[in-house]
Amino acid sequence: MAEKKTVTVKVLNMAGEKVSDLKLKASVFAVEPHNQSMFDAVQVEQSNSRQATAKTKKRFEVSGGGKKPWRQKGTGRARAGSTRSPIWVGGGTVFGPTGVQNFKISQNKKEHQLALKSALSLKVKDGLVVVDNIALDAIKTKSFVNFLDAVKVEGKAIVAVKEIDENLFASARNVGWVKLVTWDNLSVLDLLNADHLVISQEAIKTVEEALA
Repeated sequence: MAEKKTVTVKVLNMAGEKVSDLKLKASVFAVEPHNQSMFDAVQVEQSNSRQATAKTKKRFEVSGGGKKPWRQKGTGRARAGSTRSPIWVGGGTVFGPTGVQNFKISQNKKEHQLALKSALSLKVKDGLVVVDNIALDAIKTKSFVNFLDAVKVEGKAIVAVKEIDENLFASARNVGWVKLVTWDNLSVLDLLNADHLVISQEAIKTVEEALA
């Protein structure tokens, strides 16, 4: 049996009406999902987004403790030289975070492309909406929400376009369940986390060219 070279998806307009069919390369949008590469891509994105600003004070940074709490001998208590000691309540922390931790990890380009192809292929099976042109005449959140309703998008959604103009950006920014991105900022984490990928015809062809 010959391996299929293309996968066909329908193209809608912003009113939710079918206007044409679009053939996409199966090597990009119909691959067998590779779970390990997708897991690695998600781990890379989450790790690299960590701010790593957590910090605790070491012994020399804690205020006070300049005076010896009690004399060395004769009190019956253990000797102590400073209240800043890590064994005292309110003392310094020995192995706490320093504020300069580095959680950065990386993924090679070939594996990342496989992860992105896998995530896109999952969306083609369930959750992909291709629109001929995503554009608004004015800044109006209601128009943007009506567009999503027209193309039957419910739940979390990624809206991807080739370029984001001011009308589209301002209309979408207050819609909490939607993330508006350009085609080159599609991430595996976002695709797996969203119920739908709404993408313009121009943007999906650009993605195809970049990953083919």
